[in-house]
Parts: sequence; C-alpha cells; structure tokens
Amino acid sequence: MRLFLVFLLLSLYQLAIAGKVTGLITDSLNAPLPFSSVIIKGTTKGTSANNIGVYSLTLPAGEYTLLCQHIGYKPAELKVVVAGGDSRVDFKLAEQQYNLDAVTIKNGEDPAYAIIRNAIRKRSYYENELKRFQADVYIKGQFSFRDYPNRIFGRPVDLEDGDTSKRKMIFLSETLARYSVDNKRSKVEVLSTRVSGDKDAFGFSNPQIISFYANNINLVTLNPRGFISPIASSALNYYNYHFEGTFFESGKMINRIKASPKRKYEPLFNGYINIIEDDWRIHSVDLFLFRENQMQLADTLKIEQVYIPVGNVWVIKQQTIYPSIDVLGVKAAGSFVQVYENFNLDPAFSPGFFNNTILKVYDSANKKTALYWDTIRPVPLLAEEQLDYKKKDSLELAGQDPRYKDSLDRVRNKPNIVALLTTGQTFSNSNRHTSVKVDALADVLNFNTVEGAVINLSPVITYRRRENGRSSFSLTPNARFGFSSKRFNAHLTGTYTFGKKYLSSVTLSGGRRIFQVDNTSPVASRTNTFSTLLWENNLIKLYEARFGRLTVSKGLGDGLTIGAGFQFQDRVGLQNTTLHKWRDIKEREFTPNLYFQNHQAAIASVNLTWQPGAKYIELPGSKINVGSRFPTVSLSIVSGIKNVLESDVDYTKWKAGITDKLDIKLAGRFDYRITAGGFLNRKQVFLPDYQHYFGNQTNTAAPYLNSFQLMPYYSFSNTERFQATAHVEYHLNGFLTNKIPVFKKLNWFLVSGNNTLYLNNRDVYTEVFAGLENIFKVFRIDFVKSFSNSRVGATTGLRFSLPGVLSGEAD
Repeated sequence: MRLFLVFLLLSLYQLAIAGKVTGLITDSLNAPLPFSSVIIKGTTKGTSANNIGVYSLTLPAGEYTLLCQHIGYKPAELKVVVAGGDSRVDFKLAEQQYNLDAVTIKNGEDPAYAIIRNAIRKRSYYENELKRFQADVYIKGQFSFRDYPNRIFGRPVDLEDGDTSKRKMIFLSETLARYSVDNKRSKVEVLSTRVSGDKDAFGFSNPQIISFYANNINLVTLNPRGFISPIASSALNYYNYHFEGTFFESGKMINRIKASPKRKYEPLFNGYINIIEDDWRIHSVDLFLFRENQMQLADTLKIEQVYIPVGNVWVIKQQTIYPSIDVLGVKAAGSFVQVYENFNLDPAFSPGFFNNTILKVYDSANKKTALYWDTIRPVPLLAEEQLDYKKKDSLELAGQDPRYKDSLDRVRNKPNIVALLTTGQTFSNSNRHTSVKVDALADVLNFNTVEGAVINLSPVITYRRRENGRSSFSLTPNARFGFSSKRFNAHLTGTYTFGKKYLSSVTLSGGRRIFQVDNTSPVASRTNTFSTLLWENNLIKLYEARFGRLTVSKGLGDGLTIGAGFQFQDRVGLQNTTLHKWRDIKEREFTPNLYFQNHQAAIASVNLTWQPGAKYIELPGSKINVGSRFPTVSLSIVSGIKNVLESDVDYTKWKAGITDKLDIKLAGRFDYRITAGGFLNRKQVFLPDYQHYFGNQTNTAAPYLNSFQLMPYYSFSNTERFQATAHVEYHLNGFLTNKIPVFKKLNWFLVSGNNTLYLNNRDVYTEVFAGLENIFKVFRIDFVKSFSNSRVGATTGLRFSLPGVLSGEAD
C-alpha cells in the first residue's frame, strides 16, 4: 500500500510539472506550413500543426529534442526543457535543396526510372511487411462552403444556422481511435468522437491508410475503378518520371521523383514521391488527382503522407487529404488529417478480438467534455473551428427548446409547390417525434381503365421513440375511390421497426384494396396514367380483395435475416369500366383486364437472406451491416393452403437467388443476380399466384438486375416446375472510353449486359443491351434488343434512367 501511495504521489508530481509546448511553423518567408509534423526524436509520439502552422504538445517534465517535418522542406531539430508551465518553440523550415551532383545518366534515361524500378521490385515486400500492429490515431475532418446557389433543382438551400454568409464550415469532426491489424484483419475502436453541432453523432471515425504499395488505390467514391499507384507493378506503362534530386535525413539519402501521367484521362496521380536510397521504400508522398484523372465527384484531391522509422520498419506518421468540389454551383473544400502514434509492432490480441465487427464505438465515446478534447487533441483548432464548435453547440442547445423546434418546423413545413406536384412532401413535428409524408399530386390523382379517374390518398405517419433512435412506428391509412367503377376502398397498414443490435420489423395490414395482379406492383400508377390517356396503352392490371396480412422480419447477425408471413385475400376479378382516352391511336386499342374467377386465398411464406462473412459497425445500442466480399444468397417458400378460412388455392412454390457486385479494379465492375425456382405443387393456382416477372413497356428503365427491359407485362407468367433467370451487367467505369475522343473529356462510361429467362418447357427469352452512363454524372441510356423462341417476337428499344431517382421503380 505504501509503495502504491509513493507511486501515486510521483505520478501526480510529474503531472503537476508537465508543460505544454506550442509554436508556429513557417517557411523562410514566414508563410505558415499547414499540417507539419512535430515528433519527439526517436519516438512516434508527437503532434501536427493545424491549417495555419500552429502546433501544441503536452509533455511530462524533462528534456526533449523535437523534430519538425514538412514535405518539400528540410527537417529541423530543436531542444526544449519542460519543467512546468508553457514553452514556446517556433520552427522556421528552409526549402529542401535537392542535390543533382551525383546523377548518372545511362543511355539517355532519366535516373528516376532506375529508382522506380527498384521501388517496384520491393513494392510487394513492403506491402506485406507490417503484418500486425496497434496504434492510436487522431482524425480531424472539416469541410467548408466557399460558395453555393440560393436554390438547387428549384428548392431553396437553407442550412438552418441563421448565417446568410456563403462561406461557412458545414462539417467538423474529431475522433480518437485505436487501430489494430493482424494479417489483413483489422478493427477500429473509437475511444472518443465529436461532431460540431450534433452531440449524438459519431463523426468521421474510420481511419483509412492509403497504401501506395498497393497496385490499385481504391478510392471508391471518387472512381470505382481505383487509381494506379506510381510504383504499381505496371506503373512504367502509365507514368513519366523525372529525377528532382536527393536530400539527406537521419543519415538516409532520399530521392525525390516527380510522377506525371503519360496520357490524359487515365486514373493516375500527379506530383512527387520520395524514395529512400538502397531501401527503396516510400519516405513521403505529395500527390494530386484532378478531374481529368477520371474523378467523378471531386475536382481536385491532394494526398500528403509522411513515414517515420520504428525499429527496422517505417510506419505512417501522418496522412492529410485535401478534397475540393465544384458541382451545380456548390464550391467547397476541406481537409482530413490522420495522426498516428504509440505504435506497438508486437501487440497481444485476446482470443476473439477480431470478429465480424470492424469498427466499434464505445458507449461514452461521444460524451467527452470540451476540456477532455483540449488535453488530448494533437492538432490545435483554428479560430474558425473553435467558433464553429461554440456556435453550433449553442444552436443545438437552443434546438432542444420546444419553441425553437416549433419555429424550425414552421419553416420546414411550408408547402413546396414543386414537391407537392412531383415528389411529395414530409411535414414534421420535432417535439412529438412524428412526421407525415404526403404523396405527390401526380400519384394522388391517376387513371386506369378498370376504375377510371382515381383519387388515392395514402399519407405515411411515422413516430420515433427518440429523435435519432432506430425504433419507429409508421401508420399508413389508404383511401381510394374510382369514379368510373364507383368503388370506394380503404385499408390500414402499421409497421413497427425495432432492434438494438439487429434491425427487425412487424407489419400488420388489413381492409379492402385494389391490388395489381402481380402483387409486387410492377407498373407505377403515374406511368400507367399517361400511357393510358396519351398512348391508348393500359398497362396496369387490377383486382379487388378484402384482405388481412401479417409479416415479420428479424436480423440475426452474421449477415442473416429471416422473415415469415401470412395473408388472406378474398379476391374479386375486375373488368374495364371505361375506354376514355385523350388521343385516339390508329391500329391500337385497349387490352382487357386480366379477369379471373372469384376465390379465396390463404397464403403462408418464409424467407431468408444471408451474406456470409458480413462485417458490422457497432454503435452503442445497434449494429450496421456494411456487407462483405461474399455474395448474398436468398431463399423463399410460398404456400397456398387449401380449406384454411375456406381457401381455394393449393400450391407450393420456391425461389432461390444469388447476387453480387464484383470489383474488377481498372477493368470496371461486374454485377449479377441469378435466380431459380418453380412450383413443387400446383393443384389449384390462380393468376395472382403465378410466377411473374418484372417486365417493362415504357421508355423509363425498370430496376436493373431485377427486371426485363422489353418484356411485356405478364407475357411469361407461369406455373412451371422449374424456371431460372439471369441478370448481368458490366460497368466499364471509364475503361475504354478514356481512350475515345469526346467521351474521355465528357467522362461518360460504357455499360453492357444481358437478361435471360429459361422455362421448364424450354421457352427462352433473352435481352442484350449496351449503353452509356455517368452522362452529366447522373443519366444513363441503353439500347436493348430482345430475342425469344416463343410467345413474343424480337424487339428493340431505348431505355432512359436517372439511377436512384428515375429507374422504373413502381409505387
């Protein structure tokens, strides 16, 4: 006990006499050097300067040698004695002078090529050299508007911060995490995290070391093909190199190499890479990507990295990324810095430490005080960052006032005419955690030949237990009246979504409603309205039923979700009641509705989806599935049960599927979805229970990988013992088009694929298509041709889409 007290007193004494070292890092002209690195010589402990060159480092009492580094400048060392209180140590760095005296030109070749060849030979070794380690990493990200329009797509831009300035910080986040790696298995433990203006958020918490030892640098959000490293195995085919000279650091000679693309419009870097002589490993990088390097979202991206020696290996000390964008009049730029320290090259991991959780946020991670952050933050905040925290935290506190929430709701809930006509609008009550979404007028008012003009009201009322919680309850009443059929239908649907770790849901629905014959509703009401009135093409086929339905879905973890359901329908066949149209198309007439005999159907179903090896982000109270490298498989069984509630149906059908998106790097991406199924029992099957396929008879593309773009609706509906479908797409993502004039400047991408249906009776229907996507970054157009050995003839057509917005999704 006495020894413990002595140790405690000594520790408190050391803490009491600890001091803070601060300073400014500038060049010879007194210009600040942002994000310079300052470390204690001989260790990985240190800090980084902020955007204006100011650094801060808290140290126990003692004498230290501080080493300051910035890419392109000579390192500087200064001694400091910490004995309590604050000390100031400024660094003035001179530009790195590169020695060209020892350059030997062989056969007229720039000496950079010999250095790069050596680096390429050692690339694979260094890529796998550091198999296990553990380190602490501090991450700070900030993004700021430089300018933005008052409206985008006709909607006002309002950040609800009371600031009318066009230059403002829109995101600021800090995280302290522990990063562990063991033979390509990795795990991030978020110890603390903070987001300006959102005390419940978890920030930018996942460190991403960009390894230039990899052949392909995967920056998915910027280009799904990835970018070729300047020392990739094939780099000599893509880059020009120029030797800039050498400099010495810690007794090592460093070669400075300038890398530039041989050709424009290739996914390549521009800038400098510094290679250590004899070791042929990376010392530091200062590289750029521009829009012409096939970036899709950003205009420019700068990457800086600095490595330092630890024992016999070199580890990353700091990585800083500077993105900037200019899209639709929105101009913004930011910086994301990662500072690594406390490297342990031989960590002892407990059994089971590496599991399917790749990022874990601890319960109190976002509950740290401002004082805590002031003591652990290695990168000092800028004045505008301090102001942003203060301003947004005050706004968030004010936002808890019910009167303030009401005032925001009044602004948000102002009717938007464009939205009410086209997309619908959501009205919210923040104090009651409720919202009501109303459909667009184009969906409320529609027309079909069975009901005539229709008013269809279906608001979605949602309640959340907590403002940012996962648990929610939604209630959707539906009222529908057909003016020609003179039929009123109404039903009610309630869904409860819950689950602390894995998401689950229960849905109960009942009443009387109009169903599409294919209950998956392949035809959007809005699409059918215009098709019917303008082109005399009544696509939608309907019936009426009194019904009750219960479905449950439960996530079990490990990528597995199971579901079950039961429903009863008292079905009534319907016929056309009107042939009204706005135009009379010669040689075309309305088709009859798909009529069937009235009957009852009791139907039970079970289903599961599983993605082996699924990885998760674990937040306090919940888990988020982020996928895996394996495909997703699914299985469902649906059975019509005879005599239950006087049910007439008697059948059992099954369906299995597999789907995946395969990243093939520079060659693009290959997507596929393959299904097989059929009827095990088909004693009594009515038309709504047939196996239907998602066809399409409009110029708007139906959902990719789940449909046939030219197949007429219901043309291949069947009760076969066996059927199979295959949907494949090859997205070249700039491959080939980056070599075609005009296309390479426009950054339009080729896409191709095939959709095929095979039936047990040897009926085959297939479609082949080729198209262009990323048109103006959002549009896609395909030329499609179909072939069939029966039922329908060969056809051709064009299909247009705005992926994620306009791609044939039904209502």
